[in-house]
Amino acid sequence: MSNPANPAGPNLKSYILIRDSVPTGFAVLAAAHASLAMYLRFHDDDDVRQWLAGPFRKAVCKVNDEEFERAKQVPDHVVITESALDGQEVALAFRPRTEWPKAFKFLRLFR
Repeated sequence: MSNPANPAGPNLKSYILIRDSVPTGFAVLAAAHASLAMYLRFHDDDDVRQWLAGPFRKAVCKVNDEEFERAKQVPDHVVITESALDGQEVALAFRPRTEWPKAFKFLRLFR
């Protein structure tokens, strides 16, 4: 699906990673907070502006602790903590981009 205002539309995508140990209710809350936090942190970035113009691709994935820690090495992300879970890091949200580490292709979608 392409956006008429941006017909070539770069293949930008954002990822939100949620730890698999986070209870579902907190996971949903963390995903919402992560999306907003990513936008607030990177809203002046040209890729974010293009991404918002469409098609606005994103993937929400469930990750284990090892995948979570490895993903923190990828630049341009925000870490979401949950006060109700003793300040535990529960989610990562990444600035939209066209190129992703190969490991991201193998992450499990949150279902």
